[in-house]
Amino acid sequence: MAASVLGSACGPLRLAVAGMGRRRPPRGLWARARRLPGLAGSGRSVAAASGSGAWGTDRYCLELLRKRDYEGYLCSLLLPAESRSSAFALRAFNVELAQVKDSVSEKTIGLMRMEFWKKTVDDIYCDSPPQQPVALELWKAVKRHNLTKRWLMKIIDEREKNLDDKAYRNIQELENYAENTQSSLLYLTLEILGVRDLHADHAASHIGKAQGIVTCLRATPYHGSRRRVFLPMDICMLHGVSQEDFLRKNQDKNVRDVIYDIASQAHLHLKHARSFHKSVPVKAFPAFLQTRIRSRASAGSHSLSCRH
Repeated sequence: MAASVLGSACGPLRLAVAGMGRRRPPRGLWARARRLPGLAGSGRSVAAASGSGAWGTDRYCLELLRKRDYEGYLCSLLLPAESRSSAFALRAFNVELAQVKDSVSEKTIGLMRMEFWKKTVDDIYCDSPPQQPVALELWKAVKRHNLTKRWLMKIIDEREKNLDDKAYRNIQELENYAENTQSSLLYLTLEILGVRDLHADHAASHIGKAQGIVTCLRATPYHGSRRRVFLPMDICMLHGVSQEDFLRKNQDKNVRDVIYDIASQAHLHLKHARSFHKSVPVKAFPAFLQTRIRSRASAGSHSLSCRH
């Protein structure tokens, strides 16, 4: 998705958080992950790998995640066994919300789907989830780990506001979106791991914002193919870049400057996250694995600055 103008004009941005993402997984961890269902080289489906023809709700979530959020799927496989199914449920919930925007032809239909998930979360906390695979698995996760309802509702509310299909007016709007979606997802992942720690939450806040910003950059070629541009307008205006420049895959210096400035903001959040690495409990590190796997993005501050 990022292999077009942004990918060619800019180098890789490594989302490694010192003391967290940079710590290599224990020896043999990746090898064990490859033996888990869904990572076999044969490409068999999860159901086939398990030898069962009928999927349960847990396998439905796993397969949804494998197809729609492969990076999140890989990271969830590397979580402790007792947290894995809940992480699959949480990320499957996020996928369900994320794909609403691109799967509906009218905003009204999207709003109806968001309303369904709002009611679903309310019902989950009343112990009466609907008979929907992701909802049932999320209910189990909530019961098992006492997940905070507020974070789930923030994700829904922010995704609902994002149905408007408008570019972010400034970088702060993009950061707010990332905080309420990506950071909220990390807060819940920490709870699944049994971590309720202020320093871990602060790190998660900054990492979530960095991930949200980079995701926006990576998605620009995809959005451009649908004649949409969501990059912050204030930074585009600062460098005299129009939406049409991105739609035409313009690679001029001012376009690269826009990408550089946006990527630099993500880098700044990572620097803030690094400042907590000595205070964050080791038990929290698996929640931040995705900052390591998502190592190639559509913008790179160091490599790009060398071009100027």
